[in-house]
Amino acid sequence: MRAFLTRRGAVAALALALSGGAFAQAWPTKPVRLVIPFPAGGSTDIVGRLIGEKLSQGLGQAVVIDNRGGAGGTTGSDVVAKAAADGYTILMGTSSTHAIAASLYPKLPYDPVRDFAPITLIGTATILMVVHPSVPAKNVAEFIALARSKPGQIMFGSTGNGSVSHLTAEYFKTMAGVDLQHVPYKGDSPMMVDLVAGRLQVAFGTAVAFLPYVQSGKLNALAVTDAKPSPVAPRLPTVASSGLPGFEALQWFGLLAPAGTPREVVARLNTEIHKVLQMHDVQEKLQSLGIQVSAGGPDQFAGFIRTESAKWGKIVKESGAKVD
Repeated sequence: MRAFLTRRGAVAALALALSGGAFAQAWPTKPVRLVIPFPAGGSTDIVGRLIGEKLSQGLGQAVVIDNRGGAGGTTGSDVVAKAAADGYTILMGTSSTHAIAASLYPKLPYDPVRDFAPITLIGTATILMVVHPSVPAKNVAEFIALARSKPGQIMFGSTGNGSVSHLTAEYFKTMAGVDLQHVPYKGDSPMMVDLVAGRLQVAFGTAVAFLPYVQSGKLNALAVTDAKPSPVAPRLPTVASSGLPGFEALQWFGLLAPAGTPREVVARLNTEIHKVLQMHDVQEKLQSLGIQVSAGGPDQFAGFIRTESAKWGKIVKESGAKVD
C-alpha cells in the first residue's frame, strides 16, 4: 500500500509539474495588468508605462496600466499581493512599498517578502533636494542653518506617508538636527503644485519629477542624495559632501508578482524585461530620467529587497518617523 501511495504521489507531482510547464508555455493568452501603486504622472508611473509599452511587444499581449495610488504605495501593492498568482497581475514595486512600509506601518496588509515573487530590479533613481526660490538658502549648509533658526516653521512635502521622499526627509531631519513639518500628498503631481506655488519650502524627490522644474527655474536644487555625484546632475554636490557625511538615499523600481506565481512565468517575465532594458531607446530614456539600470535575476532582487528593508528599517527607527 505504501508503495502504491508513493507511486500515486509521484504521478501527481509529475502531473502538477507538467501542467505548470504547459501553463507557462501557453502564457500569456490575455492582457497582463501592471499595477502602478502611485497616481499617474509621477516617477513610478513614467517608468512603469515605459516598461509596460515595450514589454507588451515581447509578450505579444497588451500590458494594461492600472494606477492604484494611496498610502505611500501600499494600497496598490496590497491589490497585487491578493491577486491570483497566474502571471496576469504584476506590480511596479519601489523603495516605499517593499523596503520602508514594513517598518513604518504597524498594520501593513501585506508582507513585502512572503506575499510576492520578485521578478527583477529595474534600476535606481537619483533623488534631488530642492527648495522653492523664495527660500534664502543656496546650499545644504545654509538650509540647515535656516531650518535651525526656524524650528517647525519650514514645511516639506512628500509623495505620501511611507514614501521614499517622506523617509529621506525624515532621515535628513535626524542627521541635520532640524525640525521640519511634513505635508503628505498622494503622488508627485499634487505635491508639485504646492511646491512650485511656494506653499511648501523643501522636498526630496526623483530627478524625473523635479528636473524639469529646476531647469525652468521654478525650483532650486541644492544637492543629490546619492553617495557620489549623479550623472544626471553632475554639477550638484551630494548631501554627504555638504555637511552630512554618510548620508545616502536612493529610490528604486522593480517588478514583482504575487507569491506562488509559476517560476516559469517569473523567468519569462525576467527574460522579456531584460530585453526591454537592453533597448537603446529605453536606456537613453531611463538615463535622461536619472535612473541607472540595475537588472538582475529574481534571487538577486530578493536579496536586494532584504538589504534595503534592513537599511530603511534602521532609518525609520532612528528618525522616529510616524504615519501622519
